[in-house]
Amino acid sequence: MEPRNYRMVVSTAQDFVNTSAEADRQLHYWLGTMKRYDTSALDEGRNEIGEGVTLDHDASAGRHGSYSRWRLRENRPDNQGTWQSTLVVRSDNGKGSQRTWLQVDIEHHPSDAQLRPTRANTPGIARLLLDSLRARDGLADVTSDPRFIEPDDVEEVIEELCDQDRRLPLIVASVPYGKKADAWTDEVVVPAFRNLPGLAVMYVLTPEAQTLFNTKLDYHPVFGGGIRTYLPGVDPAWQPDAQRHPVMSRTKIETSPRRAAAILASLPQRQALRLSLPAPLDTLPVQRTRPRPAGHDSGLTDLRAENRTLGNMLAEAEQRENANADLLRDLRQQLQIAEELEFDQAAENQDLYARLKHAERQVRALQIQLGKAGRNTHALTAAPADAPTTFAKILDRMGEFSHLRFTGDKRKTRDLDAQSIGNWVEVAWDALCALDTYAAASAAGTAGGDFRYWCAHLPDDCEYPFPAGKVKMKESKTVGNRDDWRRERTFPVPEAVDPSRKLFMEAHLRIGGGNTVSPRLYFYDDGPNTGLVYVGYLGPHPTNTKT
Repeated sequence: MEPRNYRMVVSTAQDFVNTSAEADRQLHYWLGTMKRYDTSALDEGRNEIGEGVTLDHDASAGRHGSYSRWRLRENRPDNQGTWQSTLVVRSDNGKGSQRTWLQVDIEHHPSDAQLRPTRANTPGIARLLLDSLRARDGLADVTSDPRFIEPDDVEEVIEELCDQDRRLPLIVASVPYGKKADAWTDEVVVPAFRNLPGLAVMYVLTPEAQTLFNTKLDYHPVFGGGIRTYLPGVDPAWQPDAQRHPVMSRTKIETSPRRAAAILASLPQRQALRLSLPAPLDTLPVQRTRPRPAGHDSGLTDLRAENRTLGNMLAEAEQRENANADLLRDLRQQLQIAEELEFDQAAENQDLYARLKHAERQVRALQIQLGKAGRNTHALTAAPADAPTTFAKILDRMGEFSHLRFTGDKRKTRDLDAQSIGNWVEVAWDALCALDTYAAASAAGTAGGDFRYWCAHLPDDCEYPFPAGKVKMKESKTVGNRDDWRRERTFPVPEAVDPSRKLFMEAHLRIGGGNTVSPRLYFYDDGPNTGLVYVGYLGPHPTNTKT
């Protein structure tokens, strides 16, 4: 089912008080000037600001954070139901955090449960907020209009693409050869991006920056007037990852601009609705309708007003129930499809991966032997021993690695066996084999760079390859700046490595994904000193902004 609702979730470094005040100003402008409703006497509770139009406002401040929330409901004859718009300003309840979250939701509730909701586009309030506040998504600024990528901006944009804290898609439009960037942007890109504000980070790649950008993203290029959607989790060094990030051709864009705009917005809109909300927003209490005192002299008038409010509340509850039923039906269909695919593919993928790794090891063994012997008599050389089948057996065989030392919590590693899916064990073993080979080169001073470089430029005689795309040598600034998250990534090491006998390890390997466990392997390369690589952790993904 195609997404019908609109959702914007961004943050700003501005404090809650100033952000809330600015949001209130923009809301008044949106309602009073753009929609021409009566905003002269807005207060907490329910406000009648037009015929069939109500604005509910609630706010709270406490030790778990502060929030302000406005909900506009427009039940007009030409709406074929009710349009509901919600704006939330929420302080981040993280320790020492000054970030403030903003959420905008637009949804249509049909008057007839058999009717399909009307698709919501970017509302005026979202554009106003993006223009008046410096909205952020991870490292990137979220704006209402696309920005140009100049040659000096390429490194920064690549960092934004690879940012682990990014929630929104990053969409890059290219300029065809012979076209001026400004003219192309006004005539083609802006109409194509018209439904994207608040749903994605938007860029236009200038011709001067295109070569450098595509060199950095060798497997993920964009050119010739095409537009590419880069989903979160881009891995520039891994070719299969390129399939996750769709490209729209210039021909499709120019043939039907309106259709192209709808297609471009569909994936970001779906991502926004299915992605879990940040914890501060996800923990807000349910908003309840709270009528303001009637203030009439007649008791009968008060009762009629109260009865009208109760009737409205009942209608709202019925609409919400219908919307939830549609959402539940959609989620069940997705779950059924996912379970069928997972059941069919899990065994196949695991078997294919095992065969692939066995073939790679055998090819490597053959290449090494042929290189040494200079003849073909060793073509049938057996591949090295197969990988362990459990994480517990991996720990039992750690002694086979002469240049690795495991200093982590073995219990957390063994616990992975109860949660393991797919090929996690095989990937972990391959990672350790590759690390051990690299560690020997690091100790000898012949590695040529760090482990990621080693994996991307594998020596000809190396028997154990490992995907460079699964290697990350540094944590994000967000992780590094939070004491509690740093502590989770601080692991034991010998006194010869650090006098405190513990070390903050940033380098890590992605062992697997597919659920909330998503195991990681953290290590520290001490080859130049002790001649060893220390594996400080092999277990579930430590805490970050996504967990």
